[in-house]
Amino acid sequence: MTHAPTMPAVAAMRDHGRVSPASTGSTSAAGTQSGPPSETIGRVRSGWAAPVATQPVSATVTIPGSKSLTNRALILAAQATGPSRLIGALRSRDTELMAAALRALGTVITQNVSGDGADWLVEPAPLSGPAVIDCGLAGTVMRFLPALAATAKGEITFDGDPAARRRPMSIVLDALRTLGASIDGGALPFTLHGTGALPGGTVTIDASASSQFVSGLLLSGASFTDGVRVEHRGGPLPSLPHIRMTVAALRAVGVQVDADEPNAWRVAPGPVLPWTAAIEPDLSNATPFLAAAAVTGGVVTVPHWPSATTQAGDAIRGILTQLGAAVSTGPAGLTVHGPAQLSPIDVDLHDVGELTPTIAAIAAFAGGTSRLRGIGHLRGHETDRLAALVTDIAALGGDVVDDQDSLTIRPRALHGGAWRSFADHRMATAGAIVGLRVPGVTVDDIGTTAKTLPGFDRMWAAMLDGDRTPAVTR
Repeated sequence: MTHAPTMPAVAAMRDHGRVSPASTGSTSAAGTQSGPPSETIGRVRSGWAAPVATQPVSATVTIPGSKSLTNRALILAAQATGPSRLIGALRSRDTELMAAALRALGTVITQNVSGDGADWLVEPAPLSGPAVIDCGLAGTVMRFLPALAATAKGEITFDGDPAARRRPMSIVLDALRTLGASIDGGALPFTLHGTGALPGGTVTIDASASSQFVSGLLLSGASFTDGVRVEHRGGPLPSLPHIRMTVAALRAVGVQVDADEPNAWRVAPGPVLPWTAAIEPDLSNATPFLAAAAVTGGVVTVPHWPSATTQAGDAIRGILTQLGAAVSTGPAGLTVHGPAQLSPIDVDLHDVGELTPTIAAIAAFAGGTSRLRGIGHLRGHETDRLAALVTDIAALGGDVVDDQDSLTIRPRALHGGAWRSFADHRMATAGAIVGLRVPGVTVDDIGTTAKTLPGFDRMWAAMLDGDRTPAVTR
């Protein structure tokens, strides 16, 4: 970057007064899990001292492939009529868990790691057990894969991290029973008894807790004997961009999808075409780096930002503008210039709830009270994200209040201390954002970011050094 801004009124970088000693915290549950995927993808288990920005950040940060797109592509490629190639696929704990699960069922997946990404060749094969599937803490594995596994033959057992056993699963499992599956259990761990086919048909569910319940049924619907029709009946459906992403991914490989009726989707039975395609960068993983520009009055560019996308993370452009940042796109990518003073924000994040920890961290430094609404469903994510944000921000002296569906954040001078990740990758990156402005913040398990972005800590350090920051691969 050639632009070298001055620090937004070092006065605007709030004086936090005396810094309390920072605790090193403790390793989260996710850090204790065994199994090749979780052990090989860049974990950092000890307490991590979040670096402070001593000047406005100025960097270009390359972000690896989208987790959401990679895991959808893997599920579809396993059903295809021939080999498919995923270019620039993300290698993280969640995607490695998905690949390992598909391999356990018979799919052949070969990785060619080079440069800033990985090319994966997926060769479908008849799916069968017996198999034991480790879901880790990956919602896309525990909620997407059972529907595909229900078309396999044999006994298949699913389990995951201790925190995963607390995540809602009964809606998916009951839906699969309605469609003809035989399953023992209503949450992790559970066992599926496959016959080699699943009748399919129509099922009505309440997906108000997670859009993954819908996507998980749609992604394998083409492999059901009669396809599938999913009807949502319940409260407002969260994270609609993720369902649109699923529908687009299905149509891109030749699957017929009817999504014209509100809260209903029909996937026709039929072949899934093989393909070769590049995976977009993960826009949600880009948001902490863009937030760094916002909170330090600096400049960050993310290359290869798509001009059109179904990713929820694309909403960060408008949200940062509301917060007072200048956002632009051009040949170099998406660029954010942070303001001298952040503006407070009142925003409905119902469709893009995954951005909440990032926005909450930014709002802690705004010039007034902010309210983040429509996020009650986040209580069922990797952790109760609303309660976790209240706990962490309050522990540093902040003023944040939650109710059933929102957070209200009133900026206060913050001090150092322990920031708990709660085994949640987005909570960990939120702590890194806060640490840019608050000396002495220690994130207890920065390694949990390996769930979707291995090497985050090194990318963060390189960004602060003003380097052209490449994506870190393993």
